[in-house]
Amino acid sequence: MRGVVTPAPHHDGSALYVPEGVPALGDTVPVRVRVPRAAGVRDVWLRTVRDGEPRLAPARLDRSDEHEDWYVAEVLVHNPVTSYRFFLDEGDAGYRWLNGRGTWDRDVPDAADFRLTVHDGAPAWMRDGVVYQVFPDRFARSAGADGRPLPEWAVPAAWDDEPHGAGPDVGTQYYGGDLAGIEERLDHLVALGVTTLYTTPVFPGRSNHRYDASTFDHVDPLLGGDAAYASLIRAAHARGLRVLGDLTTNHTGAGHEWFARALADPGAPERDFYYWADGEPGYVGWLEHASLPKLSYGSAELGARMIDGPGSVVGRYLREPFGIDGWRIDVANMTGRHGAEDRTHDIARRLRATMRGVNPDAALVAEHFHDASGDLAGDGWHANMNYSAFTRPAWTWLSPPDSSVPYLGLPVRTPRRGGRAVVETMREFDAVLPWRVTASQWNMLGSHDTPRLRSIVGSRAMVEVAATLLLTYPGTPVIFAGDEVGLTGLNGEHARATMPWDDASATGGGPGRWDGATFDLYRALIAVRRGSAALRHGGMRWVHVDDDALVYLRETPDERVLVALARAPWDGVVLHPALVGRGEAERLHGTLDLAPHDGGARLAGDGPAVGVWRLP
Repeated sequence: MRGVVTPAPHHDGSALYVPEGVPALGDTVPVRVRVPRAAGVRDVWLRTVRDGEPRLAPARLDRSDEHEDWYVAEVLVHNPVTSYRFFLDEGDAGYRWLNGRGTWDRDVPDAADFRLTVHDGAPAWMRDGVVYQVFPDRFARSAGADGRPLPEWAVPAAWDDEPHGAGPDVGTQYYGGDLAGIEERLDHLVALGVTTLYTTPVFPGRSNHRYDASTFDHVDPLLGGDAAYASLIRAAHARGLRVLGDLTTNHTGAGHEWFARALADPGAPERDFYYWADGEPGYVGWLEHASLPKLSYGSAELGARMIDGPGSVVGRYLREPFGIDGWRIDVANMTGRHGAEDRTHDIARRLRATMRGVNPDAALVAEHFHDASGDLAGDGWHANMNYSAFTRPAWTWLSPPDSSVPYLGLPVRTPRRGGRAVVETMREFDAVLPWRVTASQWNMLGSHDTPRLRSIVGSRAMVEVAATLLLTYPGTPVIFAGDEVGLTGLNGEHARATMPWDDASATGGGPGRWDGATFDLYRALIAVRRGSAALRHGGMRWVHVDDDALVYLRETPDERVLVALARAPWDGVVLHPALVGRGEAERLHGTLDLAPHDGGARLAGDGPAVGVWRLP
């Protein structure tokens, strides 16, 4: 057992430190910081940056208890995004800065300063909920699918066939899942406890993934068409579920009707919708794929058809008879960017304006596989698919030392890293965003573009560690359909396995692909999250980090939840009373032990294992 873990100075953008609500330009916002007595801080100052110039003002002591002092200072919201940090005067010992990455006994750049933004955040339902991602071809097949003619591009597969992970037919292997099939299985989502259904594209294309749309004017007849989509959305709404669509604003398919007109008539308005180039194939494709010609938003007509106003593609599906609740935008990081052109931020704002005009409560989520901080000031995308700040570091902590799983676009297998490196990565990416964005980020342990969680971590015990992290970390948890029943897959294509609805183990008997114990685990953890305001809205305070254990607090003014994750056997720690309070903690989940010890608590237990407690 190591020494006692004591608290550190802390601030984040949650309600414990910053008043809830969106400030307006000219508002003065009180911000609070907690400083342990043992830290030796003599005075606290607030540093803001106004019109590019830093300013320093004293904070005042707001309240104290036996362990901590709380200071408060006022931030003038003079710019749409106003940054600030705290100066901690330690007398003869010097000074430290406190920013989103922690405390520093040296000067640091402004990149990780805390931020207040005047831009509305994501709708509350997104942060309160849990998203369930469905790849329509692989989720469920209704009886109506049997009567539809096979498309010419399709390579038919039986529902129980293993998806190919490589080869010429990975994009054309066709299982025939459809929208009516999803509707028939909505009770599975309700039983699991998720609140939002997100489907990958439903527009016609020449592939099973449909990111190569041939039109945006109607839903793919292979999925059941417009009527089936409208029916699915109505049925989901009737069960209290939200529905998000998926749109490729960056490109169309080479078979798209716009592209066909552009090729046939150099004078057609659609000619300006695309980038043209010398040499084969004569136009710019996404990542040089000729099947995916890239859209050019230098065309006002393209903007009118795709993103601007209620009659655009973006607006139409937010309206009846569909009424989806928002969009996930495919490769948002590349939309509007080509060479010297960079219209990405403008496009995101226009998308947001269209959505706000049709449904002010709609959500707009971007896909970036890398650092998205330059695109997440809060005035465009509400949030991002959080690969960099969550998925990638989580994988490196959860993976076994001998992992054979490819590591998300790099030419190596997934490395195994200690907890300190993992948490530093998470904090570094989180700290450069407004808290309102961080608190809504789409956190994932896998998606239709990645290997499966079970293949990454190897065991059900490690799935529990992973799922506990996912469902207790700040942001919106996203579950790829099938992870909750233990499906496996070694890359993005191989992971697009069908749901084993007819598996004998789904009803409790016999071996098969459906792991009922994993389903029960996910359902239990989702229930814990839904029952805790701190896990849905609370701040994030790291308590203890070592190679094999992560411990953190989620806190609101009315609730504190302690989370401990151990990936392997570890020594345990003693937590200072200022961290855990006095009295008996309520266990919410897990088997790790939290016992009173010298006024604080002793946290211990074997690993892999987890513990989640509501503190007194």
